[in-house]
Formats: sequence, C-alpha cells, structure tokens
Amino acid sequence: LISRKTVSLKYPLGAKVGQCCGGSVDILFEPLCCEPRLYIFGAGHVGQAVTRVMAETEFEVHLIDERTDWLRSERVAPGTRLHEESWDLFCDQALWHPELTFVVIMTHQHDLDQEILSALLKRKRAYLGLIGSQTKWRKFRERLSARGASIADLDEVECPIGIPCGGGKAPGDIAISFSAGLLKHLNRAQECQPAIAL
Repeated sequence: LISRKTVSLKYPLGAKVGQCCGGSVDILFEPLCCEPRLYIFGAGHVGQAVTRVMAETEFEVHLIDERTDWLRSERVAPGTRLHEESWDLFCDQALWHPELTFVVIMTHQHDLDQEILSALLKRKRAYLGLIGSQTKWRKFRERLSARGASIADLDEVECPIGIPCGGGKAPGDIAISFSAGLLKHLNRAQECQPAIAL
C-alpha cells in the first residue's frame, strides 16, 4: 500500500495458521485515493505559479488562503482544490499522511508563516518547506527553538526551498525551482519504499 501498487497475494490456509480444512485465499490489495497531496499555504504570486507548474504532475494540489481575490484568481491552475478558510481550520480537517502529505508555506506575512510552521512541525507529513532566505530561516529557527521546538523537528524544514537555479527571483522561477525539488524528493522517497513480492 505504501508503494501505491496493486498486488494480489495468495495465503495458504493450513495448520500453521490454525486452519484444519486447508485451501487458500487470494487477496487483492488496491490502493485508492492515494495520490500525493501538496498543501500550499498562501495564494500569492508564487503560490499561484506553483499551482500552474504542478498541475501536470501526479500531485493533488490544494491552495489555502482566506483572501478571496487571490485564491480565486484566474492565474490559479484549473483543477486546484481551493480552500477559502483560515489555515488552522484547514489543518484540523485535512488529511495528514507521513508518506503522501507535502506542505509548503508561502503566505504574505512572515509572522503568519512562522505561526503556521510552528503548528505544522509535529504534523505527519513527507515534506515541509518554507519560502524565504537563509537569514529568514535563521531568525525563525532561533524563535521556534526558544519556544521549545526540537532541533530534529527544525532540521526537517527545507528553507530556502527548491533547487539552485541561478538565483531567479520571479514567481515562475521560484515555482519551477521548488517544484523540481519537490518531485526529486517524492521520487527519492518512492525509491526507498520496500518492494512488495508477488
């Protein structure tokens, strides 16, 4: 199920499993609704650009923002799941999975970024990214550490996000860099999953 592959397994029924009559049973394991989910907190220019880049990937993309005009912009990719609500309400109702939930925080306010990040450090997820510079991340680490966040939890956060691409600062450049890094992270995680023998 973790590998997201459909498999059929045969189990013999005999004395070893407490069955006297013998025979066997075939079980089909078919994972349903297990696409990786990307939760984007913040529907600004970069968040909108990320929806467009990720639209053609296997990710189910969710965009979370209370600002209607940004969330419902024509620059948001069709098919993006829109959540016009507070981040904490979304978090309480969202599905959190240690292998399938990917999160990036890129709101319009640094204090909001920090508040969301602080709340998500203990959530089950495969990836947690924060838009920002190394300077921003140093300040966040200091503040969150002072509030009791562990070094192990903070080390799981990726900031700056994405792969190096020559320093492009345009929303599209950042979206491509982030998306490439996220896909690399997903593929690496899938390669590490145990194989299921048929």
